[in-house]
Amino acid sequence: MRMLKLAEEILDKIPKVEYADVRIVDQENEDIATKDGIVEALASGHSLGYNVRVLHHEVWGFAASNDFSAKGIDATIKKAMEIANSSAKYKTTDVALDSQKSITASYKTPIKEDPFKVPLEEKIDLLLKADQAQKVSPKIVISQSTYQANKERKYFVSSNGSKIDQEIIWTGVGIEASAVSGAEFQNRSYPNSFRGQNQTQGFELVRELELEKHGGRVAKEAVDLLSADLCPSGEFDLILDGNQLALQIHESCGHAVELDRALGYEASYAGTSFLTPEKLFNFQYGSPIVNLTADATIPHGLGTFGYDDEGTKAQRTYLVKKGIFQDYITSRETSVELQKINPKYKKNSNGTVRASSWSRLPMIRMTNINLEPGGEEGTGKGWKLKDLIADTKYGIFMSTNRSWSIDDKRYNFQFGTEIGWEIKNGKLGRMLKNPTYQGITPQFWNSCDAICGRPEWTVWGTPNCGKGQPSQVMYTGHGASPARFRKVKIGVVNW
Repeated sequence: MRMLKLAEEILDKIPKVEYADVRIVDQENEDIATKDGIVEALASGHSLGYNVRVLHHEVWGFAASNDFSAKGIDATIKKAMEIANSSAKYKTTDVALDSQKSITASYKTPIKEDPFKVPLEEKIDLLLKADQAQKVSPKIVISQSTYQANKERKYFVSSNGSKIDQEIIWTGVGIEASAVSGAEFQNRSYPNSFRGQNQTQGFELVRELELEKHGGRVAKEAVDLLSADLCPSGEFDLILDGNQLALQIHESCGHAVELDRALGYEASYAGTSFLTPEKLFNFQYGSPIVNLTADATIPHGLGTFGYDDEGTKAQRTYLVKKGIFQDYITSRETSVELQKINPKYKKNSNGTVRASSWSRLPMIRMTNINLEPGGEEGTGKGWKLKDLIADTKYGIFMSTNRSWSIDDKRYNFQFGTEIGWEIKNGKLGRMLKNPTYQGITPQFWNSCDAICGRPEWTVWGTPNCGKGQPSQVMYTGHGASPARFRKVKIGVVNW
């Protein structure tokens, strides 16, 4: 393969150092958006470049370029070496990496229909029909649909002999209807808010979601919310739909278990974590039925791949098992640091290091951070949502995120959803607008007493997770099914 051979040629030019790797990344993307019956945005892009990462004098040097000429490659290597040499003069600690075997491998996202081969006219027609289906009332003032497709080809070689090529494809689509009556404004989205559902699938995902079919229902709910009752305030049982629970997992678990945050690397920008290293193996993060995993191997997850950007194989790791905090998501560097801090920790990197492009330094990023389904691995009953509602005397069922806020340690949070329904005597009752809930992360997860089973478990995509300086936007996934939390603080925000 030509690009893999080119990466090897770049690697061969690097002077002798403790460690070095080269990553060539070829990215292609397409975005389409419609609004009120017209194509509002149509964009495509292509980016190709490479980076050089060296470990020299026990510090990192990194440089990137899209200049593949011999002169450009030499200049990029020189810059990486100069950064390492300069940093070595001011270092306070030595970087050490865990052991890693040489790997030669290929990986490709399994898809049925290449999104880049579907005619543009067909995509636009599908989105416009979904847009038009939302026009169910004069109160619908905005109807929108969005589509995005991404293809990423990566070629990785390292001084330990690894040679890895990958092709990652992911697709996303969604609709959103906005209704107005006087000063009242309400939104409803399908299948999720903030650009819909996104998965490592081809165009088959778009066809499966049948946007036009759901457009009328979504728009009607937006209109109905205008006159719906406000969500009551108090301490009630809360059932979260899977799409909202996915964001809850992202914010209060996924970011909290990033080891670089826990070690303070992200403190100046994104914050730290309340899950500090002394809590490992002994902290009651959640109730005994709460099992959280980082799993880059599951089908369709936005955090699914073959190998991370350090050449570590994709893995499944328990972060929380039967409620007890078990592990972080780690890199080759931070796993060594953690072993020094906590001698009970014996693991190498669990393969969660990625960069958003060829011009960015790889860092710890979420893969697919999942709440495992109920009824598996000795965790009790795997509920059906209808039975879970029937089992709830009084509570609120909330779906689809509208807003979120969480502190820089991932401890105190408040979330708002697009819609809610009152549960009374085991039956779903009146629609509720502007529902919000708040809590403290470990208290909230310890209040979880029921999780729906595998048939209602979905991997939701989050394509816009920000982290790092310079900022990197990364795509992650979150497997979740509806779940119940007891005595949660629920309130109302007047939007």
